[in-house]
Amino acid sequence: MDIKVWMYLVYLAVSIGLTVWVARTLARNGQIFLEEVFSDERLARAVNNLLVIGFYLLNLGYVTVAMRHSEPIGSTSQAMEELSWKIGLVLLVLGALHFFNVYALGRYRRSRLRQLATQPPLPPIGQLPMQHAHPATPPGSPHGPANPTAPPR
Repeated sequence: MDIKVWMYLVYLAVSIGLTVWVARTLARNGQIFLEEVFSDERLARAVNNLLVIGFYLLNLGYVTVAMRHSEPIGSTSQAMEELSWKIGLVLLVLGALHFFNVYALGRYRRSRLRQLATQPPLPPIGQLPMQHAHPATPPGSPHGPANPTAPPR
């Protein structure tokens, strides 16, 4: 086998291994977070499974698309450089997917907590002055004072 085939095999082994490890770790540790987000263990477990499947599909799809290398590989050092580039991109994709999920779920959690809140988000800073309910009477009318703000005589 030539060096390019070995590079592909190492790339696939490392990328698939990283994907499986990260997915399992995120699923195990993310379950607690999802239960807090959704306040329902069954729903959290279902969402966790869907996220893991989506994670596998996106990342393994990227791994297979990024595997292609059209230029010839002439040396082991060149293969290692290309391999490190490809694995680095896989790690960046894994990290981006993770942070996107955490961001989206955090936003959902905040909006759900805002909807469930019984108190206003901030305490009141003052009070509005009380307005007395007086019937509207034109100034100078015999039924009311000429100047409603003036004290009665």
